[in-house]
Amino acid sequence: MTSTTATPFLTQRGDELVPNPIAHGGWGPTLGGQVVGGLLARAIEAQVDDVDLHPARLTVEILRRVATEPVRVSATVVRAGGRMRSVDAAMIQDGHLVARASALYLRRGTQPDGEFWSTALTLPPIPAEPDEIGDTVPMFIRAYGATADSDSLEFPWQHKGPRYAWVREFRDLVAGETPTPFIRAAMAVDVTSSMTNFSTAGLAFINADYTLALSRLPDGPYIGLAALSHTSADGIATGSTGLFDRLGPIGTGLSTAISNSGFDPSGKYRRPS
Repeated sequence: MTSTTATPFLTQRGDELVPNPIAHGGWGPTLGGQVVGGLLARAIEAQVDDVDLHPARLTVEILRRVATEPVRVSATVVRAGGRMRSVDAAMIQDGHLVARASALYLRRGTQPDGEFWSTALTLPPIPAEPDEIGDTVPMFIRAYGATADSDSLEFPWQHKGPRYAWVREFRDLVAGETPTPFIRAAMAVDVTSSMTNFSTAGLAFINADYTLALSRLPDGPYIGLAALSHTSADGIATGSTGLFDRLGPIGTGLSTAISNSGFDPSGKYRRPS
């Protein structure tokens, strides 16, 4: 799978980014959350030219449904210090602010001594790469339920138990630009919402924002996610995931979401009743 042979999510046209149909998300004729986050991360990354600064945190807020129409994305450095840089980004569509993001870059340095504790997690192995993948599939994702062989379920996250995924972006976000490791992580972490908010009855929460926290950039094309938590009450949900690459843990994903019954895993949008 290579990004050069697949239709890109968007094409640059002047100062606008024009979506292709593949950029549609699962909630109807709107841009997928991973596309929105990827574009904001792209604009933010363009403001940081110091290779020793690491993108430690990215928060993406989706303020309204982003139609599959041209958008403009810009970013501004809010503060630049010796050990950090703060960058904000905005996505404008038809004159309206539809999404925004903030990022914190921290300067890499010496790793402290000592052993640290973290909840132990074991992901299924990285899946075999398919020889071909249809151009109607936004990204390659291998989802797992309670066990690695739980494909017998209608959808492997629609159960009361653990869930995992390996994600690989195989198409350009913007035509002619191979996504960087930071952009790929910003796109993959959007999976946190659906992964943590599936119940035995299906997916009935839509994400309002998500946060990516990275201790290091992913190594290689695959990014793994493991569900850590879900809490919800009165139609408001939070969920978190652990993020991995082929070498081990790289960070954490966090999603906040609101109840919405319009998701259909088949890709057909159903308006909330």
